[in-house]
Amino acid sequence: MNDWPDRRTGDRSERYGRGSANPQPESARAMPHIQRRPTPQRPPTPPQRPQVPPQSQGYDDRYQDSGYANSPDPGYDSGYNTGQVYGSGGGGSDGRGGGGRRGGGDGGYVQGRPAPDWRRRIKLGALTLVVVVLAVSISTYFWADSKLKREVDLSKVIERPESGDGTNYLIVGSDSREGMSAEEKKRLRTGSAEGKRTDSMMILHDGSNGPTLISLPRDSNVEIPSFVGSESGKKFQGTGRQVKLNAAYAEDGPELLVRTVEFNTGLHIDHYVEIGFGGFAKIVDAIGGVELDIPKAFKDKKSGADFQAGKQTLNGEQSLAFVRTRYALPGSDLDRTKNQQKFLAALASQTATPGTIINPFKLYPTMGAGLDTLVVDKDMSLWALGNMFFAMKGVTGGEGTSMNIPISGTVGSNLVWDKAKVKQLVEQLNNDEKVTVKGN
Repeated sequence: MNDWPDRRTGDRSERYGRGSANPQPESARAMPHIQRRPTPQRPPTPPQRPQVPPQSQGYDDRYQDSGYANSPDPGYDSGYNTGQVYGSGGGGSDGRGGGGRRGGGDGGYVQGRPAPDWRRRIKLGALTLVVVVLAVSISTYFWADSKLKREVDLSKVIERPESGDGTNYLIVGSDSREGMSAEEKKRLRTGSAEGKRTDSMMILHDGSNGPTLISLPRDSNVEIPSFVGSESGKKFQGTGRQVKLNAAYAEDGPELLVRTVEFNTGLHIDHYVEIGFGGFAKIVDAIGGVELDIPKAFKDKKSGADFQAGKQTLNGEQSLAFVRTRYALPGSDLDRTKNQQKFLAALASQTATPGTIINPFKLYPTMGAGLDTLVVDKDMSLWALGNMFFAMKGVTGGEGTSMNIPISGTVGSNLVWDKAKVKQLVEQLNNDEKVTVKGN
């Protein structure tokens, strides 16, 4: 009996799977007696996007390794590949991916957008603000520093007294008309004189016992000592010559003025600051005027002053007239120095305010107006200049003292200083003690 189905013989050489008896391997052939069950044809099921489970849970049971949840026969493989992978990757042994991104190799699903990290955003915002403020501050510093006119060389001053405690500034208001147009000279009543002279002189001492502002009348009788010419470098021997204080400036400029003040007072001057007519008026206009309380009305044709008594806001033109008036005042130059002190303290008080410092629309015009005409010594820094303005502000804030240098009498039209009181005053300033000396 032939046990090989369908025309097969028992010849072992022709049977399926010749084995080692035939050196030629047998190719795969169909086995007619084994019939495959026809695969039922069904339309392919369109792929469905899996639903996103809550974030706190994993995949639900519909997304197991068995395939689609809606398939009528979970164990049946139709051979249809939708190209999507669910739950594959290295998330775990059950095939569930642990990721939360679409299209990643971990087979993650799409999760909702995470809540914003407000703490991180606030930190970044604060850091950005700090960087911007620093950048603006640094650029402003270098801009302002470049505008300072460091033209006075105090190293040319000879035979100087020793420095004491605190810092001493010699503040000079000159009648310089540099940079002023003919129209401005006419409006401000400055005249058209060539060169420049001192119109006011003050010593500001900034120490631990509060600031002290001391006016030096321009008509003060002083001795011109030996000095070295600022331009020629030649030494001029002192002859005991007596002149008005403002003559020292007219003769050889700021260096001789500093030398004369130090020689006649014994006080070391650390810094020199000078401002002209034009810059003075522009600063006042830049801050919107200066409010001042004028106790008594006065009028002066030469300076253009015409003021009523009471509180009022002075513009640049009026301010210049106020500080220059002398002939309409009973005490002439002594009363004028008092008005100058009062006005400069008010100007500093109203300039060194948060409303001016943090407002760029007021800060930059004010700094530009002042720095354009400000002349200082070569060692002056913006920091020292700022300290000077805040010390000036403290004079009116009840922290400091303002006075004229003590006067004992006159010689002709010159005012003679009280040497004993001046010596006591200088000792108190050098020792940074509270000033008890009274001035005129």
